[in-house]
Amino acid sequence: MDILNKNELELHFEEIVKKIKGGAVFIHPSDTIYGLGCNALDEKAVTKIRKMKDRPDTPFSIWVPSLDWVSKNCTLNDEAKQALSHLPGAYTIILPLKETKAVAKLVHPKNDSIGIRFPDHWFGKIVEKLGFPIVTTSVNKVGQSFMTSLANLDSDIQVGVDFAIYEGAKEAHPSKIVDTTTGKVKER
Repeated sequence: MDILNKNELELHFEEIVKKIKGGAVFIHPSDTIYGLGCNALDEKAVTKIRKMKDRPDTPFSIWVPSLDWVSKNCTLNDEAKQALSHLPGAYTIILPLKETKAVAKLVHPKNDSIGIRFPDHWFGKIVEKLGFPIVTTSVNKVGQSFMTSLANLDSDIQVGVDFAIYEGAKEAHPSKIVDTTTGKVKER
């Protein structure tokens, strides 16, 4: 697994974009914790993350390239528009998808809604450049603690990762979930 910091990422920006488009599985920083990511349109890469996390059918969240992407691909009622006003930020907004081919079906295998992330973080420039969403899920197996530094990266997950973008230990917690399909807010 190659490990890059922010400065190295800037030097290898186009190479990283190409790797993600090609199906790489990677670890990325965010405004909350580290995420395990891949091209959200790539069934093979999504399957790989599902196996790594031992998470067969629970939906994954996605980091979207823009709020325009959300407007184009999700159904937005007044509650959804209000929830989206918190973005960019440390929220996951669950919205119904109106365009089911906007992401691979394995991202949300059992329903037609999706968790949207649009963090206030410099890594968003990569996602914006891609022009499509990436899967973003905590770096851990189901039921285990999430990664806050390289020191607590699960070795089984590390084996399946192509590269990591690392910015030091994280003290944050996962994002707050706002489910516009049920009207519930969940702190993680």
